[in-house]
Amino acid sequence: MFTGIVQGTARIAALADRPGLRTFTLAFPAGFCHGLEVGASVACNGVCLTVTSVRPQQEQADFDVMLQSLNVTTLGALAVGDGLNVERAAKDGAEIGGHPLSGHVDFQARLQSIRQPENNHVLRIGVPAPWMRYVFAKGYIAVDGASLTVAEAGRERDGSGWFEVWLIPETLRMTTFGNKREGDAFNIEIERQTQVFVDTVRAAIDERLGPLVPALEKLLAAQGLSLDEWSPPRALKGD
Repeated sequence: MFTGIVQGTARIAALADRPGLRTFTLAFPAGFCHGLEVGASVACNGVCLTVTSVRPQQEQADFDVMLQSLNVTTLGALAVGDGLNVERAAKDGAEIGGHPLSGHVDFQARLQSIRQPENNHVLRIGVPAPWMRYVFAKGYIAVDGASLTVAEAGRERDGSGWFEVWLIPETLRMTTFGNKREGDAFNIEIERQTQVFVDTVRAAIDERLGPLVPALEKLLAAQGLSLDEWSPPRALKGD
């Protein structure tokens, strides 16, 4: 498990391909590898990876990434020199400053726009259907392994949409977000409690209304609405 509080950025020092695998050699910030052992878990841009070898004196470690992970996440598009947000697995009793993350990416999303009010950095990120049903203003979401609060969210009739996150200077300092440009991709992990809540509500509606659900969805769509907006989860995190 991870907390969603990024502990720094790593750089890809080397890549090596084998059948069905790509080995990443990552160079970490000073002290990150202290006590790190083979078999330990590290979240790299939100993807839970297992240490296969470690060289503490060089602040480097190796990770084998299977083909499925390369296809589903942004890791497959990274090159030597690219940066990643990193966090070591949480220990028992660790403070959860963000929200619990599994390190299992649900989908990729694209950066649509950047705004820069004074001392802030606002990212608007597009969400493909059907994942937007799990994104609500004031709720949690994990972007490249960072636990963030959704400031605003908008939905389209096709089930897609967007959300915005506001980043303070400290977040930009500790992550790769300040280097992102429009069109760049992110790894997204939705908040599991929100997913369970939404899926439970939808299952209850399906069970009670049965064949009427398609007609109701069509009626709501004509008004620019959806079933997902009827019972949004309560806010899980403050401003």
